[in-house]
Amino acid sequence: MDSEKEFLKKIDKHKGIIFKISKMYMDNRDDQNDLFQEIVYQVWKSFSTFEGKSEFSTWLYRIALNTAIIFLKSEKRRSFIQNDDVSVYKIKEEDYNLEDELKLKQMYEAIQKLNPIDKALIFYYLEDFSGKEMAEQMGISEGNARVKLNRAKEKLKELIL
Repeated sequence: MDSEKEFLKKIDKHKGIIFKISKMYMDNRDDQNDLFQEIVYQVWKSFSTFEGKSEFSTWLYRIALNTAIIFLKSEKRRSFIQNDDVSVYKIKEEDYNLEDELKLKQMYEAIQKLNPIDKALIFYYLEDFSGKEMAEQMGISEGNARVKLNRAKEKLKELIL
């Protein structure tokens, strides 16, 4: 299988991860779409370096979160995608359960108010990462990851209530 087809297959399988990160870091649909595309672009740029020593999803999390943090800080907030093939991965609401949309919207609005590190920790928590896995992804000790996660959860509770 050639690398482009393999890439598209993997992105299709894991696009939910990218969608969630885009919603956590951006508050409007256009910025979410731009971030989604920027993440796909950054993953494509790095795809040749993926050695398979870890799960693709683990590797994707790291790139996606780093891209989101940089994108959030960027004043330009524009995508540099030049490959039309990747644009087929637009965010579609019908891919997700609309029944809980109001609750999700409230949660995402609260998450957007957190700092980038707290957002990443909450994302990992929502993805059922263990404290050890969070620590590895963030490059911090497991104890530090747990403390930071508890603080982030408390901030989130305050923002939602």
